Amino acid sequence: MLILARKIDEKIKIGEDITLTIIEVRGDQVKIGVEAPKNIRVFRQEVFDAIQSENKAAVAPENESLDEISKLFKK
Repeated sequence: MLILARKIDEKIKIGEDITLTIIEVRGDQVKIGVEAPKNIRVFRQEVFDAIQSENKAAVAPENESLDEISKLFKK
């Protein structure tokens, strides 16, 4: 992990297309501005984790559905 110290209005570049700007520091909270192309999705970690969890749940087959399908093949 790369650790960088920045002050308000200072920036961090990620590749050529992504810029992070320190907007505000208040106590233990930091506001960061993110400039990125529209095709780059940017999420807070907790939102990303929730999306991943929902996606996994959406594609996971329910046992009842599998039982019903297997009964159709047994006939």
